[in-house]
Amino acid sequence: MTVAAVVIALDQLTKVWALAALDDGPIGIVGGVRFHLTYNTAGAFGLGGAAVPFLALAALVLVVVMASSEAMTRSPVLAIAVGLVLGGALGNLADRMFRGRGWLRGAVVDFIDFRVWPVFNLADSAITCGCLLLLWAAWRTNE
Repeated sequence: MTVAAVVIALDQLTKVWALAALDDGPIGIVGGVRFHLTYNTAGAFGLGGAAVPFLALAALVLVVVMASSEAMTRSPVLAIAVGLVLGGALGNLADRMFRGRGWLRGAVVDFIDFRVWPVFNLADSAITCGCLLLLWAAWRTNE
C-alpha cells in the first residue's frame, strides 16, 4: 500500500503543478517532448467518451479487488506492481470524482506530451509500468 500511496501523492502533486505552471501554455523539455496541459474527459487514450462513468466504476471495482488480493503478500515484485497499478488507478479516479460536473464525470489532468502519443500523466505511467511488471513477473514464474 505504500507504493500506491506514494504514486497517488506524486500524481496529485504533479497535477497541481501542471494546473498552475501550464495555464499560460506548453513548456518545451527536450526535442519534441513538452509539458502541455490537457483535460481528458474520455477514457484511456481519449477513447470511450460515453462509457466513462462505466469505466470509472469498473476501475473502482478493480481497485477494491486488487487491494484485497493475496498478491500483495506473495512477493515484493508483485506488491510493487499491484501498488503501481492501484496508485495510478486511484490517482486518475480522484480526478474523475473531484474535477468535474458530477460524480465520475470529471476530467483527468494530462500534461506529458511526446507529440506522437496521447498526452498522459504520472498515474498513467504508473499503471503502464505496473502492468509491465506484472507481465514480467508472470513470465518469470512460468520459466
